[in-house]
Amino acid sequence: MHEPPVFDEAFRARLRELFAWRRDVRRFRPDPVADHTLDRLIEAACLAPSVGLSQPWRFVVVDDAERRAAIVDNFSQCNREALESYTGDRATLYARLKLSGLRDAPRHLAVFADETTSIGHGLGRRTMPEMLHYSVVAAICNLWLAARAEGIGVGWVSILDAARVRETLDTPESWRLIGYFCLGYPEREDDRPELELEGWEHRRSLGTQVLRR
Repeated sequence: MHEPPVFDEAFRARLRELFAWRRDVRRFRPDPVADHTLDRLIEAACLAPSVGLSQPWRFVVVDDAERRAAIVDNFSQCNREALESYTGDRATLYARLKLSGLRDAPRHLAVFADETTSIGHGLGRRTMPEMLHYSVVAAICNLWLAARAEGIGVGWVSILDAARVRETLDTPESWRLIGYFCLGYPEREDDRPELELEGWEHRRSLGTQVLRR
């Protein structure tokens, strides 16, 4: 049995700084992200907690040019439809936003949940089966923070038709898409979300998000 590490105040401060500087990146430099670097980030993701130790995350590294182009087309269509749902000034602002870095990011990564995995023997999922998906989200958060610690930006692209993504990537029907991500070195960095900088929304105070009983 190994001795547990001791995390001092200086480490906790740096960790808090890492949280604050994690951003959803949409503007990437062309510098490549090596396979071994991406593998290291995925390994960090797999250290996440999972319900019943089910480890339901499944990663698809998307390098094929035709598949990536199909994902870009998928986004473009969904983005046009999303724009049509807004009117007035909000539509004008939406049209100005850069909502993905799919064309520029050196790496694409799709993350799925295997909904039929037998690993974990179903523990913890009888009353809350959605815990399988939440476990994958926890893995994504690990990857996101590990990437930021290496100066790599991650962008979550949610404006996609998930069924078309699964078809494009030819994944098993039992895999449910949880997130599609762009990875690369960001053009610029900021400790404020881009959507806040663009005036789309602002961070809420903690008092509005905590209910005490």
